[in-house]
Amino acid sequence: MRRLLLGCVALLLGGCASAQEPAVERVATTFADPAGDPAARCDLLAPATRAELEESAPCTEAIVELPLDTGEVASVEVWGRDAQVRLAGDTLFLTETESGWKVTAAACRRHADAPYDCEVEP
Repeated sequence: MRRLLLGCVALLLGGCASAQEPAVERVATTFADPAGDPAARCDLLAPATRAELEESAPCTEAIVELPLDTGEVASVEVWGRDAQVRLAGDTLFLTETESGWKVTAAACRRHADAPYDCEVEP
């Protein structure tokens, strides 16, 4: 009985995560689109991430300089209120806020000796 209950909980949580995947993917691909409106892309950043990006220049200027390697979405994974989107050449991390999904880290590259090295993070 306990295994059945745990299996049902896992199934329900998995269903919730998969229901969030389209929204997460939409935010990630909109943010990563270099042809997108810089102000709209800045609005997709989590507040702490945006503040970090704005240390060098206004967000709308700094965001167009990001070394994002866009491409097709390879995978979307959602864990509760956190998510990871792997594009063909880039990885983005997101969190769910009261105003929707926001990018917390971008231009991330995985390294053998460390999980990820991100150009933009809080």
